[in-house]
Amino acid sequence: MNKFMKAAIKEAEKGIFNHEGGPFGAVVVKDGKIVAKGHNEVLKAGDPTCHGEIMAIRKATKKLKTINLSGCELYTTGEPCPMCLGAILWAHIDKVYYGCNVKDTEEIGFKDLDFYKRIENKEEFVNELNREECLNLYKKYMDIENKKSY
Repeated sequence: MNKFMKAAIKEAEKGIFNHEGGPFGAVVVKDGKIVAKGHNEVLKAGDPTCHGEIMAIRKATKKLKTINLSGCELYTTGEPCPMCLGAILWAHIDKVYYGCNVKDTEEIGFKDLDFYKRIENKEEFVNELNREECLNLYKKYMDIENKKSY
């Protein structure tokens, strides 16, 4: 078994045995070393964004003092949901390895497939509103000197 996936599994077990959330653990690896671990804390925090991947990314960015995790890999017990996949992309993580796939996750009661389908039809619930006012906000942002970029 891959040692990083083994660490992700151990992290997930910590969360499920402490009744903090589902069976999802993740580790962020850089240069062959684990820099951060996270597990699902949705129940503990009462926050639907506290997935294992998100928690590991939050810890990695703090430890490495950067929002750009280029050069890092993420190992996770379950295929990332759309939210986590978005966070992985925003963090610029180079590679992701997962254990169970979306169908496996569906079989234990998690609805990731529903979210993927909903994204495909996002025009049913995502609507543009007050574009001109928001474009003015974007212009204000672009006018700021020395702004930080992602």
